[in-house]
Amino acid sequence: MFPILDTKWLASDVKWFRIAAPLVAKHRQPGQFVILRLGETGERIPLTMAAADAQTGTIELIVKAIGKTTRLLCGKEKGDAITDVMGPLGKPTEMHKVGHAVLVGGGVGTAVIYPLAKALKDIGCHVTSITGGRTKELVVLEEELKKVSDRVLATTDDGSYGFKGTVADMLTKLMGDQERPIGAIYCAGPVPMMRAICELTRPHKIPTIVSLNPIMVDGTGMCGGCRVTIGGKTQFACVDGPEFDGHLVDYAELADRLTAYRPQEKIALERMEHECKLAGVKA
Repeated sequence: MFPILDTKWLASDVKWFRIAAPLVAKHRQPGQFVILRLGETGERIPLTMAAADAQTGTIELIVKAIGKTTRLLCGKEKGDAITDVMGPLGKPTEMHKVGHAVLVGGGVGTAVIYPLAKALKDIGCHVTSITGGRTKELVVLEEELKKVSDRVLATTDDGSYGFKGTVADMLTKLMGDQERPIGAIYCAGPVPMMRAICELTRPHKIPTIVSLNPIMVDGTGMCGGCRVTIGGKTQFACVDGPEFDGHLVDYAELADRLTAYRPQEKIALERMEHECKLAGVKA
């Protein structure tokens, strides 16, 4: 069991966790993730580690309550425990001194770029972080990013905070700055967002790395659930990624595979909500 040491809500459906996982924290590097399970028969879900502290033996996770398992997880509080936390998994981010590194995070994808910002800053890059959400409430980790970035640019689709527009709109403005050309872009968030970013950068040949989060089960490359097509070749996000050259990703296939179990996910969520209603508790 892995004790939950602290929690807080970052938004109405986004929650931060600090969890005791000494071995994971000791070996974790930026870009890696964990797979957790809430019970012996529970679903296995991959989550990016927003931070890790080898000295305290803790890791930090940011979770958006969407389906059954993430809602159950977000219902847990300090003092509760998680049955399994397996990791660190995946390849660490390849760090290169690229001059100006731009990190783009959409929603909880900001949890991916946060540790990258610190790591790139530490090797001497000038780091600009772009974080966005539909509304002000969904712009997360802005203050944390300010501590490890040279500049942080917040965007909201509805204009309720920061720049009115998408992260892609902000990146377009940034790409027009000839005084500080972009050496590389690191991007994490919804598939349409990552695809839009890559279409922007492709004509300019700006290296663009995306962090993919497809369906995963075992996290060791055996089940094949996380297979993605990169440059026409099949790879597995859990062992070959989760980061890939964004200009080579087959986004149409990725989006299609992410919805493969949508009917089953809907049934599981509805069943949980019904059981909670019968028990008189909030789902």
